[in-house]
Amino acid sequence: MELLKVLRGVEVLSINGPVDISIEDISYDSRNIKKGSMFICIRGNTVDGHDYIDEGIKKGAKAILIDQKVEYKRDVTYIKVSDTKKAMAQIAKNFFENPSKRINLIGVTGTNGKTSTVSFIRQIIEYEDKVGSIGTIEIYDGDKAVESKNTTPESLDIQKNLNNMIENNCKYCVMEVSSHALVLERVEGVDYQIGVFTNLTQDHLDFHKNIENYKRAKEKLFYKTKSINLFNLDDVVGEEFFKNNSNKNVKNYSYAVDKEADFRAVDVKLFRDKTEYTLIVKDKKYHVSIPILGYFNVYNSLAAISTCILLGIKCEDVIKRVEKIKPVAGRLDYVKNENGVDIIVDYAHTPDALLNLIESAKMLTSGRIILVFGCGGNRDKEKRPLMGKIAQKNCDIAIITSDNPRFESEKDIINDILKGVDENLNNYLIIENRMDAIKKSIEIYEKGDLIIIAGKGHENYQIKGDKKYFFDDKQVAEKFLKEK
Repeated sequence: MELLKVLRGVEVLSINGPVDISIEDISYDSRNIKKGSMFICIRGNTVDGHDYIDEGIKKGAKAILIDQKVEYKRDVTYIKVSDTKKAMAQIAKNFFENPSKRINLIGVTGTNGKTSTVSFIRQIIEYEDKVGSIGTIEIYDGDKAVESKNTTPESLDIQKNLNNMIENNCKYCVMEVSSHALVLERVEGVDYQIGVFTNLTQDHLDFHKNIENYKRAKEKLFYKTKSINLFNLDDVVGEEFFKNNSNKNVKNYSYAVDKEADFRAVDVKLFRDKTEYTLIVKDKKYHVSIPILGYFNVYNSLAAISTCILLGIKCEDVIKRVEKIKPVAGRLDYVKNENGVDIIVDYAHTPDALLNLIESAKMLTSGRIILVFGCGGNRDKEKRPLMGKIAQKNCDIAIITSDNPRFESEKDIINDILKGVDENLNNYLIIENRMDAIKKSIEIYEKGDLIIIAGKGHENYQIKGDKKYFFDDKQVAEKFLKEK
């Protein structure tokens, strides 16, 4: 594509070098540069792309996007802008010819439930159309899946993957939209047909500083939509968004369990192998049965069902499809074993998600709840004592351990959790090593109990410092179960 077409709509401060050149590819990672590429220099948490310009040129970059002073070299075009990351969103949109206009894009945001809701929507639609997805666990382009690095990737990666989906004949894409992505402009230039809101509880305050900023970040999605917004009315923030949304381009719909809504689930029944409820749509009642556990999955499935009905899929067809829906890896995920030990692995890493998980787990057992959990380092510290209090209050035994400490001391993180724990109650243990904590939970297990290993779910690693080590909660549990 011609350079000037690539730069269409970008506020360029200056250009040094030839402008009558063709751009063959775009990259913000010098390792991925191809001959004829534009190299976009962005600053990350630990590295600055401007430091890799020479490497980029050696690999064949003919255009360099910068936002700071650098040394110019002959036969290379330097484009200076005020903010390379912001400019990258528009450049990517231009280069891939605005793919979000050519695919039905559904965005799901909220604190909890995004991954499951996206998965359920995708599974329902896939019966008749090819669907791509972008989320916490993977990016699927209709042909292959790759592991995700962020819940919502950088703007260039979004546009590139949407373009790949279109080339692979995907009619739809369902994606998780994080608050970080909305604030950091990763989804600038992306048009959503439908926006879905799950809930909002405390998380990411290390980044947003306060809950109001976090809320306003989430709200941004519902002004990027072109057709429909769908809100959870049982959530206080969801109800606020529903009542106050002034996006004149869209129709607002609601779903709920406790309140009157456009889509409502009533008569909820939870079993060890399924969840059932009555769906009410326009005064018509339908029996819904899903092979998924947990009360919170009533909301996730209801959001997915509502979205698909709004897309035009017949209600009866949607309900038939959810009867065979598959759970998401690491969400209320049973560890299969021949020992008769009930163990669940789950991603719950916020106070609300942890409480919902424990309450759902109580319906699956008449014995004790043994919880293994920790909190991530370099993340929202305010939620740590809250999670400690929830764990102690709602479990029979809480084993406090390490999660992903990153650059924080594991002891310091545990001490923060302990600020919410009553030291006079003898129902908690501190075992810093996560492997030892899981082992201990199995050692103290008695018939009828249920062990919950929370916080990491699908993750198969631990992050300590700047290193990532292989660690899979399910595999660790399976190892000790064999020994038992």
